[in-house]
Amino acid sequence: MNNPIIDQLEKEYMGKELPVLNSGDTVKVFVKIVEGNKERLQAFEGTIIKKRGAGLNKTITVRKVFQGVGVERVFLINSPRIDRIEVLRRGDVRRAKLYYLRERSGKATRIKEKIEKK
Repeated sequence: MNNPIIDQLEKEYMGKELPVLNSGDTVKVFVKIVEGNKERLQAFEGTIIKKRGAGLNKTITVRKVFQGVGVERVFLINSPRIDRIEVLRRGDVRRAKLYYLRERSGKATRIKEKIEKK
């Protein structure tokens, strides 16, 4: 029940082909960083703990542990700052939101890998 004008505008910005992303997947997100007049790509690798939104407003929250400190970053999937997203591993989880990973550390944070049929 959206406005057809808004739907048309959103369609123009949703041009990128994206892989199927689910909670528990290990992904590498390449973000465009502007420093002065130079632009470079910075990779952020971690586990998707949350997906939310739909259409143009879809976001994912990616979590990684860096030097013993948990780092979470929210990415707007259709942002022009996102260059590409690579799925490294498919996770086999039973929940949509993996907030329980915040309290765990070390081997307790491991997620089973989904074995896909050919």
